[in-house]
Amino acid sequence: MNSTPHDERLRRFWDRAAVSYDRQMAFWDRVLFGDTRSWVCGRARGDTLEVAVGTGINLPLYPGGVRLTGVEWSPAMLARARLRAAGLGLDADLREGDARALEFGDAVFDTVVCTFSLCAIPDHRLAIAEMVRVLRPGGVLLLADHVAGASRPVRAAQRLLETVTVPMAGEHYLRRPLDHLAGHGLSVELRDRFKLGVVERLAARKPATTAG
Repeated sequence: MNSTPHDERLRRFWDRAAVSYDRQMAFWDRVLFGDTRSWVCGRARGDTLEVAVGTGINLPLYPGGVRLTGVEWSPAMLARARLRAAGLGLDADLREGDARALEFGDAVFDTVVCTFSLCAIPDHRLAIAEMVRVLRPGGVLLLADHVAGASRPVRAAQRLLETVTVPMAGEHYLRRPLDHLAGHGLSVELRDRFKLGVVERLAARKPATTAG
């Protein structure tokens, strides 16, 4: 996918954010997201793709036996993820890539993971379609993000936040990935929503190929 000037501006923003990203996410994991990263990554199996791997915060959380591939849009984030993988002794294939146009064939991964990133991908619907495309029949999509809150006052506050965060970082607060899964035929097997409905994590399975 060809990058637009808007894309490049956002990429530069996340390159600059790479230096402080781990510290910021440690705060949000502590006060808002809880054990969500472990909840998601612990369910990965087999050939696994992590979309928007960032600085590699999730890398130590995957079970043994997972064959991990990760894609990241920001070169500065990716460099930190590669350093983290090397420090952990992980043999992970970490590469630059765009979630909206994944450079993989159809149906090549058993598990696809994306944590706290669909909120900031310019076209999250296209990214979800790509994740489903590369997932094998019977495979599992594991998602976690901050989403539109459960009550009207919370959503009003999120809408106000978006007036700052969307122009600055392309970060949205009123998205909800769950709403787009049924259209791809995925069935949600596990789902948690908490912290006034602002955090949601889920496991959804792609239909297995039917005989005949």
